[in-house]
Amino acid sequence: MKKFGLTLLTAFAGGALALGAYKFAENKYDQNMSIEDKQKVYFASNPQAGNVVSSAGSVDLTQAAAEVTPAVVYIRTTYSSNSSDGGSDPFEQMFGQMFGQRMRPQGPQMASGSGVIISPDGYIVTNNHVVAKAEKIQIVTNDHHSYEAKVIGTDPNTDLALIKVNATNLPIVKLGNSDAVRVGEWVLAVGNPFKLNSTVTAGIVSAKGRSIGIIGRDEQEESPFPVRQQETPSLRKGIESFIQTDAAINPGNSGGALVNTNGELIGINAAIASHTGSYEGYGFAIPINLAKKVLNDIKKYGAVKRGYVGIGFADLSDPDAAKQVKSDKTNGLYVTSIVDGSGAEQAGIKEGDIITKVEGNTVYESSDLQERVARLQPGDKINLTVLRNGSEKNFTVTLKADAPANKTAAVSKSATELYNKLGASFQPLSAAQKAKFHVNSGVLVTQVRRGGVFDDTEIPVGSVITSINKQAVNSVEDIDKAITNLRNGRLMISGYYPDGGSFNNIFDVQ
Repeated sequence: MKKFGLTLLTAFAGGALALGAYKFAENKYDQNMSIEDKQKVYFASNPQAGNVVSSAGSVDLTQAAAEVTPAVVYIRTTYSSNSSDGGSDPFEQMFGQMFGQRMRPQGPQMASGSGVIISPDGYIVTNNHVVAKAEKIQIVTNDHHSYEAKVIGTDPNTDLALIKVNATNLPIVKLGNSDAVRVGEWVLAVGNPFKLNSTVTAGIVSAKGRSIGIIGRDEQEESPFPVRQQETPSLRKGIESFIQTDAAINPGNSGGALVNTNGELIGINAAIASHTGSYEGYGFAIPINLAKKVLNDIKKYGAVKRGYVGIGFADLSDPDAAKQVKSDKTNGLYVTSIVDGSGAEQAGIKEGDIITKVEGNTVYESSDLQERVARLQPGDKINLTVLRNGSEKNFTVTLKADAPANKTAAVSKSATELYNKLGASFQPLSAAQKAKFHVNSGVLVTQVRRGGVFDDTEIPVGSVITSINKQAVNSVEDIDKAITNLRNGRLMISGYYPDGGSFNNIFDVQ
């Protein structure tokens, strides 16, 4: 027994001596190790540090290109000669003619862009600015089939549009998860730059959550703060949380696909930063997780149902904004105002609070809040963490619906062209709505787009259309049939305004 104890003691002493010698040698050699050797030691002893899983899959891009290219279409749009704003489009003002090959000849004008087929029965996503005010929209597929498209609905606040062609069994792109996208992963941009059909370029994700101040900038009112507004209709600004990429994007790529190497759609290409109008290094895509909500709403309701927190804020990542509100914080959103009756007011958020987290995720800039809110519906709840008097507090905010924007904002001609010229989106009436207006048929106007017939004649959102050319309408299909039955080149539309007043308007569509 004594021999065993002596042996054990000797072993401990030897181990301690060896460990001490190792530590001495480690400290000695650590000072002489190169940075590269230290990197090798670190990653060898910390295997988890290098175990970063990307949504991109393998780096081979050929399979993804083969899968996606058939579902990216070329879009050619035609405009009447008087539909131009004379260059007042904020996209063209800021970046030049980069979003499509827009030309301004005498007579009808034409432009082009790209779109992505997302449903076998003909639904296509593109940018709002690609199809805005277009009277005729022609789609050309990768296998050179041509179709006329109608606008199902648009969302200028995200620069997205949903259009549709009458076709079946079309190839589609699989929707991915933009939240899983990592900075540095490989991506492909697929589109039709300079009318070069089915062009594929590659690059990496350069950044996420970018806000470049292009969407809605013509509608933003003056404010005492350089704020990112997202609350009230009068102050509402575009919702931007772009994926930034260095994959080459040029005029005509707008509305095209940004995909990972698994061939999954992670974004809709929308803009480039350029002084010349052509590619100079960076492009921006709308995240698909935001687009999913917008497109589903348009398809189901004819317009986007959007909830609002009900605040005005200054983005503290902007040094000028932080200085004006006298804050020493470098991230978060300083609450400058609270909308009466809003979810924020009811939850207890106050002016002077700093929103630091959304659903537990740190808020570095305005897009971190705006995109998250934009995915939700009125009535949904969102958890906000605010800094007040030096300590953080959690609030659950119930999003309120946007107050109705009681304004009217949103031919040899085929039914599709005439439909687009109406410049409106529709939804079948519910039984309750039929009872309210005392009608047996009708569709509800859910969106009015600038420059269309409904805009020009001030038929607002919330109106009910009961008949077109004396034919009762209950659906978009009924409208298609009715508008082809022109009477001496004129279109007669009957219905009721939101307040119940009736109208019978006759439009010249020659």
